[in-house]
Amino acid sequence: MLAIGIALWQYFGFSNQSSWTEQAIVFEDTSLQLPPEIAGATGRIRLVHFWDPACSGCNRETGAHLSYLISMYRREKIDFFSVQKPHTQGDLPLFLREKLVPLEKLDGMENIPASPFVAIWDRNGKLAYAGPYSLGMVCTSANSFVEPLLDKLLRGEEVEPSGILAVGCYCSWQ
Repeated sequence: MLAIGIALWQYFGFSNQSSWTEQAIVFEDTSLQLPPEIAGATGRIRLVHFWDPACSGCNRETGAHLSYLISMYRREKIDFFSVQKPHTQGDLPLFLREKLVPLEKLDGMENIPASPFVAIWDRNGKLAYAGPYSLGMVCTSANSFVEPLLDKLLRGEEVEPSGILAVGCYCSWQ
C-alpha cells in the first residue's frame, strides 16, 4: 500500500509541489507585441501560450485546460500559438503539439513574471489580456480568466488589458 501511495504521489506531481508552491504574482506587463507576420487587423483572435518545460506540475494542469479551450473554440476565428521559455529544452505534450503553432519569441516577453502565462490579442491586433490562465493551484474553466474574455472578444466587445495579482501555481520566467 505504501509503494502504491508513493507511486501515485509521484505520478500526480504532488511530490513536486515544493518546487511550485502556490504563490502570489503580479501580472502587469502590456508591452508584448506579436511578430509582424501575425500582427495587425487579421479578423482573428490570437492566443499565445507561454510555457517552461521545467514547470511540469503547473504545465500538467494548464495543458489540460488549454486543450479544453482549443476544442471549445475550434469553430471560432481564434489562432493558438505557443512560446517556450528561452534556453530551455523540452516538448509540449503530444496532445498540444499539433494544436499550437510555435513561435520563437515575442517582443516584450522578457518582462513576463511567471509561467504558465497567456496573452490574447483581439481581431484588430490589440492586446486584450496578458496574465495567468486562472487563480489557484488547479487551472480549470471554473476559475479561468480566459473563457469570459474570449467570449467578450467573440461578441465584438472591447477589452482593455490591466494588471492582476493572482495566486496560483507559477514558475519564474526570469
